[in-house]
Amino acid sequence: MPEQPPYEPEGAMAATGTGGTMDLAASEATTLEKTPGGGPGGTGPEGKPRSLWSDAWHDLRRNPVFLASALVILFLVLLAIRPSLIAPGNPLSCDLSKALDGSRAGHPFGYDGQGCDVYTRTVYGARTSVTVGVCATLGVALLGSVLGGLAGYFGRYWDAVLSRITDIFFAIPVLLGGLVLLSVVTSTTVWPVVGFIVLLGWPQISRIARGAVITAKQNDYVLAARALGASDARILLRHIAPNAVAPVIVVATIALGTYIALEATLSYLGVGLKPPSVSWGIDISAASPYIRNAPHALLWPSGALAITVLAFIMLGDAVRDALDPKLR
Repeated sequence: MPEQPPYEPEGAMAATGTGGTMDLAASEATTLEKTPGGGPGGTGPEGKPRSLWSDAWHDLRRNPVFLASALVILFLVLLAIRPSLIAPGNPLSCDLSKALDGSRAGHPFGYDGQGCDVYTRTVYGARTSVTVGVCATLGVALLGSVLGGLAGYFGRYWDAVLSRITDIFFAIPVLLGGLVLLSVVTSTTVWPVVGFIVLLGWPQISRIARGAVITAKQNDYVLAARALGASDARILLRHIAPNAVAPVIVVATIALGTYIALEATLSYLGVGLKPPSVSWGIDISAASPYIRNAPHALLWPSGALAITVLAFIMLGDAVRDALDPKLR
């Protein structure tokens, strides 16, 4: 048998599958040996290339920022679904004789100016904030994606009209619009606030979706589908939407925390949610006059609001880093 040539780490040889060989650097040869399935990094267990979503999930599972924010958000969702799990009291049950009292057994956060348990109201306030944030984000993402996607795909007249309408909505100050539109609403539910956020929030998502669709429709697979006679609806739903939805998800995730803060701000100003609704914004507004005598009534709902907004913003940043190939 012919003598085998010695192994040289700096010029490793690998079979190409066609009978030839190719030169590999030492680091690349080591990677092929250690990667499961024999594929390079970025491939699945069988050596197949991972999709954008599987690759993003692969990175997110190893991101401590994503894991920490996801745990906080999961806890908030559980509180929104079943707040009685950790707060068995009634958030509307108040005793004026205990107004502004400090913490005591069974009431670790003390009482507010009306004698209500701050701990119970802080826990139940998570339900309002999560409901407003999730419903407003879904509405904004759906409306903005549809309008922006259609404008970006068809262009011409539709794009021009939508761009001018978007400019008009961008010119409306959010807080001023909320003071004007919500001041005439007498409902104590979250839906007027959700509707207002959707009304003024869709232009941002629309711009993002429009740009993503314009970029995606210029790719070769879209041109090939159009050449094969695919309808506009099929091209939009099967080819463009899956490849243009990533930036919309990133912006919507970050905006969710902003919408929660916006609801609290409007409730603080007295035009958002109104009593007897339980909201962090309402509690912060009611506790503001007592910040010197009873700071606990203000600090706990303020801290809960800050942690919630920060968790959603951190989650959005982690998702953005995972979905943006330029940041890899």
